[in-house]
Formats: sequence, structure tokens, C-alpha cells
Amino acid sequence: MGSASSSYPPRALYLDVDGKMQKVIFSQHCSPYDIRELLCSSSNIARNTAISLVDPDGALVSIDPTMPSNSPSFLYKVVPQSTGQAGEKEDMFQNVLTQVAEQFSRAFRINELKTEVTNRLAMLEKRVELEGLKVLEIEKCKNDLRKLRDELTSRGGGRMNCACKYNFSDDGKKLSPRRDVPSYPKYTLSQETIEALKKPTFDVWHWEHNEMLSCLEYMYHDLGLVKEFNMNPITLKRWLLSIQENYRDNPFHNFRHCFCVSQMMYGMIHLCNLQERLTVTDMCILMTAAVCHDLDHPGYNNTYQINARTELAVRYNDISPLENHHCAVAFQIISLPECNIFANTEPEVFKQMRQAIITLILATDMARHGEILDSFKKKADNFDFTNEDHVKCLKMVLIKCCDISNEVRPTEVAEPWVDCLLEEYFMQSDREKSEGLPVAPFMDRDKVTKPTAQIGFIKFVLIPMFETVMKLFPQIEEIMVQPLRDSRDHYEELKQIDDAMTEVARFCCPNLSADFRDRLHREK
Repeated sequence: MGSASSSYPPRALYLDVDGKMQKVIFSQHCSPYDIRELLCSSSNIARNTAISLVDPDGALVSIDPTMPSNSPSFLYKVVPQSTGQAGEKEDMFQNVLTQVAEQFSRAFRINELKTEVTNRLAMLEKRVELEGLKVLEIEKCKNDLRKLRDELTSRGGGRMNCACKYNFSDDGKKLSPRRDVPSYPKYTLSQETIEALKKPTFDVWHWEHNEMLSCLEYMYHDLGLVKEFNMNPITLKRWLLSIQENYRDNPFHNFRHCFCVSQMMYGMIHLCNLQERLTVTDMCILMTAAVCHDLDHPGYNNTYQINARTELAVRYNDISPLENHHCAVAFQIISLPECNIFANTEPEVFKQMRQAIITLILATDMARHGEILDSFKKKADNFDFTNEDHVKCLKMVLIKCCDISNEVRPTEVAEPWVDCLLEEYFMQSDREKSEGLPVAPFMDRDKVTKPTAQIGFIKFVLIPMFETVMKLFPQIEEIMVQPLRDSRDHYEELKQIDDAMTEVARFCCPNLSADFRDRLHREK
């Protein structure tokens, strides 16, 4: 049996190439494509050109291994086909290739795309900045108008409403525009500061706003609130910034007071081991209520709001106008997506927390002091931490303690707050006099002194409340209740000195008016 090659001997074709004979030999194993390439090459025609094979009579010869053989006297001729249809296909193919090349080129133009994106971001940033400037200009105009109204009021004696940032006409949220990432720096708290934050002796006067923000941020992390409620850390920063921006620059009810109350709450949580007695949700309610409890305080108390029939008093029907307003502003801020620290909290849980926070903020109205303390006293002797009503009452008392806890702190920290409070009181009493409204004696600059302002408050409000809390948490006696007793004794000594000076002045200067003598002693 012969080999495969001997079974299929090579074949020969004779071609007419430009009037000359050309012999072409190929194997019968060749494909039609191979034969076409061989014919193109032999006839000096470009490869991949569409060709036809014709005999001397002009008949087409199929191009494949089985094509009929010819002889030198019967030459085949290779003829290129018309470029019409093939050219169209080639053009179409070329167009497709061109488009694909353009797409690849566009996809890989990284540097150009970066430049384009950077330019667009810069334009948007500039636009946001310009829009922000417009808002700031509007706010400046509004502030100027408020000052003008106050000036007109003081001159004409007319009664004006106590302006608040949020009023009936507010459809949207009135928060200052701010870039996406908060700008206040992240402070690394020393171990000494971390330990000091847990104590009522913490000196709140040594800290700037940014530092206080970082301390509050630390508290939320340390108590496990960020983890428990899956808070976005950047959202927490934005929320705290918005809180700070929505406290006014009042002498007393300002952001530093907010920080004082929040720090005292954080201190009481640690001092009373509340993390072992209450839930993490309770911790979050206590801290958030403390942070928000005086938002947008206008510097004039509920008595003024009601007597002056301000917009807030009308809106809340004379029922805790300021505290209701603080709650409204707090949840208006939280309703902003970029400030919603509870965005990842289950709706039902958030609903319960919202109601609890509102309850605590409303409890800071001193008009309800007796009612709340009496309720707590009834529960204190047989307090049950598993009883929801008992725990609710405890939380109300805790925020009340923190709200008015300045006298728990060392004298050098507490006494400046008395000056701040009296300054705010005097501003209100001056306004009440100019508007013909009743003036409380403890707010009248012509009648009150620092000792008289503090003694009664410490003896009849602070000490009884803290001593009641002490029944549940005996550990607060040394670090919280005793400083209150010392403060009471301090102001009683000051009052004795004032009284003695009044007697001396009366004896030595009998011709001086009583009002002048009193004013002289107050100034001293």
C-alpha cells in the first residue's frame, strides 16, 4: 500500500500571465484559500484580492483542488474581480475598525478624563461657593434688619416679638451651607483629658469650639453609640457642627453651656455606672437630649415669651414655648439627610427614641421642677430599674441635674457662669421694663446680687434634687452633693459680708440713699 503522498500526486496548472506562460504546482491537500493565494502570487496580484479563473473560451473555472487540469496550449487566466461589492464590504469593515479604535482611544484617555473631571469639579465648587456667599449675604441682611428692629423698639417703646431662627414662614431648613466633609480638625485627646472628661471637676473654660466638638464626638464613640446605631462618623461630625451653629451667642444659653450639660451627663453616666443599669439606647437618649436641650435659645425665658405674646408663645399655646422650640429645631436638623445620625436606625426604634428625647428636653422647663421631683421622690425609695416608668422618671431628673449643675463644679469654674446668667437676666429685665412687662425680682439689676441670686437656688432647688438622686447613687455625695453644700456656705458668707457692709455704709453715710448704697455694694 502506497503512502498518502503517492496516492495524491501534485497537480499543475498553466496560467497566462501578461502573455507569458506560468506553471503553478499545488497539492490536492491545499484548501481553496491556499490555491487563491498561490494564483494571486503567480499573477502578481495583491493577496486577499477577489479573483476569478477563466479558460481561453472565457468560461469560469472553479478554484479548488478538484478543478480540471489544463495544458500549455490551453492556458487559464487569473482575473481580479470588480472592486464594487468587495470594496463596499472593505469600506464597511474599515469604518467598524475606525469606530472601535476611537472607542478604545476614548476609554484609555485617562489623563484627559482626569483633567475634564477636575475642571468640572472646580466649576461646581465655585458655583457652590458663590451660592453660599449669596446665602451669607441674605443672612447678613436679615441680621441687620433684626438689629434695626431692636433699635426702633428701644427708641419707640413698642413691643416686638422675640426673633428666632426658625419661624412660621420657614418652609425649608435654615442651616448654613457647608462642604461635604466637615472642616473642624480632629483632636487627639490625651489620656489625662479623657479621664478628666468623666468628672464633674472638668474645667469647661479652657476649650475652643472645635475642641469641644471633638470631645463630644469622642463621647459618642466611647459610649458605643456610634457602633450600636451604625452612625456614619462623617455624619456625626456634620450633626455636631450643625448643633454648634444653631446655638446663639447668648451670655449664658450658648454652645459652651450645651457642652457643659453634655459633659456633666457623660460624667454622671460613668460616676453612677449607668452603663450597667441602663441600655445603650438610654445612653443615646440622655446624651442626645443633653446636646440638643437649648438649641436656638433666644436669650429670653418662657415668662418673657408668654408675657410678650411672642410668636413662640402663640405657636405652643404658652406651654413650654422654648423647650418645644428646642425639640423642633433638634429634629429639624436630624431630618436633614447629611445630619441624620439615626439614618441606619430601625424606624420603630427611632420613633421611640425621638419621643424619649422630646420628653427629656421638655423636662428642663423649670416650671415643671416640683412636679418632676415629687414624682421621682415617690419612686426613689423602691426604685426598680426594670420598670419603664421608673427609668423614664430617672432620666428626666438626670437631665435636670445636668442642666443646672454649674455649682457642682469647682468655684473658679462655677462662678463665671453666675456672672453670665445674671448678664442674660439683666438683658431680659431691661427689655421687659422698656416694653412695660412684669419684671421678676431675681432678674432685676437694681435688686439682685450674686449671693441672693444663688443662696435660695442652691438651698431649695439644687441640694434637695441631688440628695434625692444620692439615694440611688450614694457615690455622688462626695463629688457632687458636698460641693453644692460648700457653695451654699460660700454664698451665705458673701451675703453676711454684704449685709455688714450695708450696715457700715448706713452708719457712716446716713445721707446716702438706700438704692445708692445697695448699688455700691453690688458693684463691690
